[in-house]
Amino acid sequence: MGLIPCCLLIAILISATGSAEASIHAYDRDPFREVGNAYLLSGGSEGVVASRTTTPLVDNEIRSPMRDGRSYIRFDNITFWRSKEAADDHSEMEHSTGLIQVIIFEATDRDNIGGSAYGGQRSICCTPDLAKLEDCKQGEVIRIPSATNINWPIVLNVQFNGNYLSTHMDSTVVYITKTGMYNLFFISCDPKLKGLTMSGKTLWKNPDGYLPGRMAPLMNFYVIMSLAYALLSLIWFSQYMRFWKDILQLQHCITVVIALGLFEMTLWYFEYAHFNNTGIRPIGITSWVVTVGALRRTLSRLLILCVSMGYGVVRPTLGGLTTKVLLLGVTYFLASELLNITEYVGTINDVAGRARVFLVLPDALLDAFLILWIFSSLSRTLEQLQAKRSSVKLDIYRKFSNALAVTVIASVAWIGYEVYFKATDPFNEKWQGAWMITAFWDILAYALLCVICYLWAPSQSSQRYAYSDEMGEESDDEAQSLCRGSPKGDISLVKHDRKEKNLDSDDVFNPEDEMEEDKRE
Repeated sequence: MGLIPCCLLIAILISATGSAEASIHAYDRDPFREVGNAYLLSGGSEGVVASRTTTPLVDNEIRSPMRDGRSYIRFDNITFWRSKEAADDHSEMEHSTGLIQVIIFEATDRDNIGGSAYGGQRSICCTPDLAKLEDCKQGEVIRIPSATNINWPIVLNVQFNGNYLSTHMDSTVVYITKTGMYNLFFISCDPKLKGLTMSGKTLWKNPDGYLPGRMAPLMNFYVIMSLAYALLSLIWFSQYMRFWKDILQLQHCITVVIALGLFEMTLWYFEYAHFNNTGIRPIGITSWVVTVGALRRTLSRLLILCVSMGYGVVRPTLGGLTTKVLLLGVTYFLASELLNITEYVGTINDVAGRARVFLVLPDALLDAFLILWIFSSLSRTLEQLQAKRSSVKLDIYRKFSNALAVTVIASVAWIGYEVYFKATDPFNEKWQGAWMITAFWDILAYALLCVICYLWAPSQSSQRYAYSDEMGEESDDEAQSLCRGSPKGDISLVKHDRKEKNLDSDDVFNPEDEMEEDKRE
């Protein structure tokens, strides 16, 4: 069983040929949009850790080594195009016929770009009134030096010449000497440059690779989670193979969830490692890992729902509920898959997109519906076990319900913290701790899975916890003790007496009662 994830992983790594630009931000005739008195294009936003070596602030020399301890933003093949009407307004012999400014600033210096005259509306570009007040140059971006470093924000100028339709920016490297959330914008204050477009790419690098700062800690986290799942797999599979003949259907489902968890964590590590080494995020691996993750989460929730319904313990089948459970599973899988594809496949910036906000809602509503269904089913299962006086099963289900309650409380508390975290950090200045938001849910899912594995661990007595047409465990144990204490000739008498008791027992499975219960569900 443990070899299956490894074989699938190798196959995926070999077949994953597609890729998406990630820390390499690509632009393909991207249009500038009008904002106030400026035309601008967002070039990206990432958390960057400061360089570990001393470097010049701006350099036109391109160096190839990746892990050289330096962080930078590099501009490659940046080309700007203006409209033919704008170009025709100038002669071939003119110089500086259109200015474009490249602005790089840390999130804490966001107020150092732009200004306002007499407390009025804030402007990005310098106006005649602002030229008198802010000591800026009319027709250029207003830049106020940072309080911590007068060289920041960085402003690089690119000029159109003559009546040319395009202009090319020199390959330039801007080194990052302070850890922070950095934003890149291309801005033009020339009203004649309406309809401006841009192509090329920028490459953002941290000291240890190309992973964006917010994602970098997750690579090490997934190593730890892979090892944790490997340890759980080793313990579970050893018991699983040892007591193969006594395995319950429920324990087969647990095995699948463990295998998917190990596979998912391993895939996440390889995805981040490839991203960190190359700056390219392969669509093949990323698509596979989010699909495996969505499948694992769906099966985990259905497993908890089926356990709460007493499947295999107080009822042999789900009866008429099977179709409803499967329909809910398919719906949840699709909602989770769409959310994860939007969040991870081709992700470039260290900020959440608006599309994710809309896709979170159906996922959250389905989770809420599942929680209500799980606890209502669990309550009925506990009532049935109390009525049957099945003390061993009742004890297991009580522990399971306590674990679920703790999980739900922790989830609600963490959701509250996540809302607070994002509400108080609109500019992503707390990006260094953002990885914990993602990590918590993986840790919580793993902890609950460990509890389920402990409560329903494979053993010689596994079948004792399964659904039975006979009386409760106490009656069985009493009969077994009578058999052990009786002469050989009395064994058949005891067995015959048990059979007669079973015929009159109220614990016998009744299809009509099951149908009524399904209707109530």
